[in-house]
Amino acid sequence: MTDWFEITRRNARSVQTTIGWIFWDPGAVERYASAGLPPDLAGPLGYIAARAAPLAAAGPEAVVAAFGSISRLGIQATFDLLDGPAGFERMWAARDEAVAEGLRRHAPDIVAPLVEYGPEIWPVVDRLPLVGRVFFGAHVARPRPDDALLSGWHAVNCLREWRGDTHWARVVAEGLTHAEASILHNAWLGYEPDWLARSRGTTPDEIEAGWEALTRRGLAADRAVLPEGVALRQQLEDDTDRLTTLPWELLGEARSREFAARFEPPCELLLTRVDETAGPNYQPASRLR
Repeated sequence: MTDWFEITRRNARSVQTTIGWIFWDPGAVERYASAGLPPDLAGPLGYIAARAAPLAAAGPEAVVAAFGSISRLGIQATFDLLDGPAGFERMWAARDEAVAEGLRRHAPDIVAPLVEYGPEIWPVVDRLPLVGRVFFGAHVARPRPDDALLSGWHAVNCLREWRGDTHWARVVAEGLTHAEASILHNAWLGYEPDWLARSRGTTPDEIEAGWEALTRRGLAADRAVLPEGVALRQQLEDDTDRLTTLPWELLGEARSREFAARFEPPCELLLTRVDETAGPNYQPASRLR
């Protein structure tokens, strides 16, 4: 019997890394600033703008709902600074330029697999269920790039957004707020207290409310997450993996295992790039526990 759970867990890390390295990359940040964001805010707000571009026309509240854990203040600031959807489109284009250049420069061995897998992943993406997965739905509706490298990258990005939407549905079903989820995730990773929540722009008041709620539920005490809280976060991760095996089943066992073998080495280079440009705590979904 094929262990789709383990295949999914293994490949989720490469999917996340293939996409997430660009969030803090200087090549992208410089382009966001050139496209109109203040240089001192171009990193975090550029990430928000580029990723939110498919939903920009729906307004900031829709984007807050889709992101899950990213600061409402940061999202509102991004909308205030950009001139409607057209401004978000500039950031999308700037991000794509940085992706194409950066992959070739920092992880050239990922180029061929992305070009090769793109035409196979898009039919998989088209068969994934949309219901309840708004961010994925917005991304999958975008025009697909003519450039083969970017097309493969965007196909992988759709897998990432589908998994992310699924994960947040599970978090919400557990009754967790974004602050509570970040606190649990932070403890599960073993990071210094509140690092993850602060990195996502969560306010001190929201963090305090999160601790109070987790304490009431018996998941934390004295601003420390209890074993029960860590176990819940592990359960959320396990459930997400079990609920997101479909793309790999559709791709097939042989190609899914080959995906792991071919993407993991260049993704380690991309994760090293994150260490250099942002720091070793960033890109938490790529970090081994």
